[in-house]
Parts: sequence; structure tokens; C-alpha cells
Amino acid sequence: MSDEVVAELEDTEYRRVWDRFYEEFRFRPSVYPAHWPAITEPVDSATWSLRSLPDEPDYVRLDRLVEIVKQGLTSSVGPHGRLFALDWQHPAYQFSPQDVGGPEQPDWPLSPYPDGDYFIFLSEDFRVGSFGHPWEESLCLFGQQLLDVVSTDVEQILGAPVRRSGRRFPSP
Repeated sequence: MSDEVVAELEDTEYRRVWDRFYEEFRFRPSVYPAHWPAITEPVDSATWSLRSLPDEPDYVRLDRLVEIVKQGLTSSVGPHGRLFALDWQHPAYQFSPQDVGGPEQPDWPLSPYPDGDYFIFLSEDFRVGSFGHPWEESLCLFGQQLLDVVSTDVEQILGAPVRRSGRRFPSP
């Protein structure tokens, strides 16, 4: 892998990362609700609905959500960790989150908010990350360390999760 802050994955690495993701998360891309969620959500996970965000005219809550998730991912991988950023059927990247998004730094390669496609962030060991589902309009965050850092703030923006550990909560 390159020493670049943000590096596009070369074909062999791209296939290796996606193949591992498909296998470990049992990824089943689909636009049909009967096939959702599109991954087997990890035990240490929480999934929130994003349906309230597009109606917001000034995107304050969306921007805050994206900032919280990015900060949580950055702190969860540590000062020298790297993340994979996957955009289904598009280029994928590996990057140093602590070296992006600031003044005079490159932008994050994707957003945690799934804007039209599956957007996925994964730590190098696949134990921490996010899975944005554009058609279900949901965001799954996984890895206990990440959840410990962001859950309270995410709940203030989005409300209670719709699933924990892949199990749906009963409707109130």
C-alpha cells in the first residue's frame, strides 16, 4: 500500500478488500426492502434511520452527524491507523483519517452518509466501521470502541437506533 494520505486501491487490493467484505458481512446488495439489511450486522453494532435528514433545508444535523462519525472513526483507529473507504461499484480508497479533512489537508474520500450508493468505512482489521445503506436510508456503526465514542451524539441527532446487533427493536 502506498504511503499517500489517500490512495486509491489498485485492482488486486480492491478485489481482496471487497471479497473479504462480502464474505465477512454477507453483503447482499438490493433495492428491495425484503432483502434488508444488506449486511449481517455485527454483534457490536447499532443502526439508525436517516430518513429525517433529507427534509432538513440547511443540513445542520446532517453535517453534524457526518462530523461525529468521522471523528469517531478517526479516534477508533488511533493515531497511525488507516481506513478503507468503499463505494459500491466505484473506486475504493485507503487513507489516514487523522491526516484528512483539516485545513490544507485532502478531503475524506467519501462521506458516512450514503448519498446514492453504499458507502462503507472499515478499519484495516474490519472490526470498526460504518455501513451506509442508500435505499433503506440507514447507517450502521460497528465496533464497541466506535459506539462508545459516538452513540450518545448520534442518538441526539437521529433518535434511538432501529436495530442493535442486527436485531430490530419493536415499534413504540
